[in-house]
Amino acid sequence: MLKKITLILTLLCMLVLTATGANRRFTLVIDPGHGGHDAGALGAISKEKNINLSVALQFGKYVERNMPDVRVIYTRKTDVFIPLKERANIANRANADLFISVHTNALPAGKIARGFETYTLGMHRAKDNLDVAMRENSVISMEKGYQQTYQGFDPRSSESYIIFEFIQGKNMERSVELARNIQRKVCSGANRPDKGVHQAGFLVLRETSMPSCLIELGFITTADEERLLNDASRVDDIARGIYEGFAQYRNKYDKSISVPYRAADTESVPVAKIISDTKKEKDERRAEEADTAPRRMVKQVETRATKAKTVQQNRRQNQQDKPAQQSRQTQQNRQNQQNRTVAQNKPAQQKANVADAPVFKLQIFVSNRTLRKGDAHFKGETGYDSYQEGNMVKYTMGASTNYNEIFRLRKTLAEKFPEAFIIAFKNGKKYDVNQAIREFKQNRNR
Repeated sequence: MLKKITLILTLLCMLVLTATGANRRFTLVIDPGHGGHDAGALGAISKEKNINLSVALQFGKYVERNMPDVRVIYTRKTDVFIPLKERANIANRANADLFISVHTNALPAGKIARGFETYTLGMHRAKDNLDVAMRENSVISMEKGYQQTYQGFDPRSSESYIIFEFIQGKNMERSVELARNIQRKVCSGANRPDKGVHQAGFLVLRETSMPSCLIELGFITTADEERLLNDASRVDDIARGIYEGFAQYRNKYDKSISVPYRAADTESVPVAKIISDTKKEKDERRAEEADTAPRRMVKQVETRATKAKTVQQNRRQNQQDKPAQQSRQTQQNRQNQQNRTVAQNKPAQQKANVADAPVFKLQIFVSNRTLRKGDAHFKGETGYDSYQEGNMVKYTMGASTNYNEIFRLRKTLAEKFPEAFIIAFKNGKKYDVNQAIREFKQNRNR
């Protein structure tokens, strides 16, 4: 009897543990460096602590909006001082999967540098890396009793950094991969000079027990870099690049995520794959393509004896074909225009069939102000719309309850807006794209 009770209890424990593991959310800790009385590096018009917080919060918004199943924790969301060790403890207590610390670089007076760089924990291989680590670690001197807290570590002594030489651990490989993803996405997407991925002895990374990296956004002591880091539009570009690097990492290692966040390969931004058309839609599209495709002209080899006659015949034929060619060209132009305005023509018909269906749109870019009509940012496009989110104005193209229509619109506009991505609304409010796609598929099967 006792054995049976023990067996039942064991099975129950296993079921509870399995359920807990299955429901566990991927946890990301975002750490905006410095804060409160610790201003960090100082520029001519701003302080590092504020730049770090601005980018960190914007990065977090991208994750929260596009990956609602991810649990996002901030070490700070306001201008407060958090001890360095406590930042790591926040991540450790939450059993986080990733820790990303956001900082801004600086140089002594008279020196100039530009660019974005990412660090992982390790022994510095160059003096510049050691200088960066020393500056970021010096914050511990603002903490009471830091000698005891950090066991005699002196952030100003190069000898203290010997401890980092032997750090390897299971997290190093993934940390480097995360850093490379972020570095690549930010530099390409936000057009930032690439200063590379490095290793250095950052205490905040040493204290964490999960893959982690530390980002240096740019140089606050370089005038044009400081202006860039205080520009809302450029901050959004950088934050989105960090998000895309994070998403690429998560898509690879978090097996619980689903479409549209799983990338097809490790080099691509996680964009939803097109959902298969029904047979009727395929037939309609083939008919449209056949109708608009130019007819092939077959040239025949002519002999000299009949050349004059053939030329005359061709002239007459060209006169007859010209209206048809113009008609076909008009049809082609009309079809291209239809790709851009399809969402304006079809939503009413589709909503009549499916009540409260999600509406898909293509977000092309974001601005910190309302742009005038014909602004160069629109690249000649006129059928755009916009919506306000926070202090940002977000511009979109198209609006359709048919996901595939917007997917095709994205392909049409890819050359002009390569960073455009699909969003969803429901009943006039922003809606989770993942759920919207599921509802779209369900509505199609009715």
